[in-house]
Amino acid sequence: MTTTLRPTGPIQREAGEVRSRPYQVCVNSRPVGTTVLATHPVFGPTVGQIRTLAIDEPDRRRGRGTVAALAAEEVLRGWGCKRVEVAVPADATAALSLGTALGYVERNRHMAKPLGERPPSLPPGSVGRPMTEPEYATWLAQGKVAYAQDWIERGVPEAEAHAKSEADHASSLPNGLRTPGVVFRVLEHAGAAVGTLWVSMRDDGAYVYDVLVGEEHRGRGHGRTLMLLAETEARTGGADRIGLNVFAGNTPALRLYESLGYRPVTYFLYKSLL
Repeated sequence: MTTTLRPTGPIQREAGEVRSRPYQVCVNSRPVGTTVLATHPVFGPTVGQIRTLAIDEPDRRRGRGTVAALAAEEVLRGWGCKRVEVAVPADATAALSLGTALGYVERNRHMAKPLGERPPSLPPGSVGRPMTEPEYATWLAQGKVAYAQDWIERGVPEAEAHAKSEADHASSLPNGLRTPGVVFRVLEHAGAAVGTLWVSMRDDGAYVYDVLVGEEHRGRGHGRTLMLLAETEARTGGADRIGLNVFAGNTPALRLYESLGYRPVTYFLYKSLL
């Protein structure tokens, strides 16, 4: 049997150089599912995305998804893509298993937790205060470099990583500290600044964009305190849910978030197209 992808519409041109196209997954010309392929809105035309891939129920568990994913990779190669990325919901266990079998590697995951009615208390001696403009300028310069490095260490070429860092910070913080819905805090313990926190209020709840403990203050529980401060700020802002991103390989952060009740929502996987 032959599995192919049949276009069901023209190539769509989206913002920038992004293009996308829907396809039917066919076995011997019989439709058995659908997929949507695209180029990446940040990393550019050499990085492809499998936005969706669904096999109809009667044809599942027959290897159709595996062959369709490989066919999708071939289409993206034909578009000049050198890497493919996919977002997989945490409850889509079959899709996660398929991705692993095909050589996809986790780069990062989104996690979330519901918030209680009362904000948590901070440990004695710890308090959060607003970040000042000079502190923000220092944080921003260092944060852009650190964020780009996180992507570089996980397979993203240096130029792409720095471009993503610039784009993400510009879109999330167009007015710096005065960006609506943004909260920046400095954590002080016993009068000393020990860490920083960036939380933003979104339509789907609060989101922790950055938590950083000063190197000389690490290993003393301040990371957990910053996360408790994030929940306090989220509750104060009216959110009943809080989310975050964690990069693969950051085991200490992952264990901290799990211990606080965060659970995976979406896995982000990638694969080189040789």
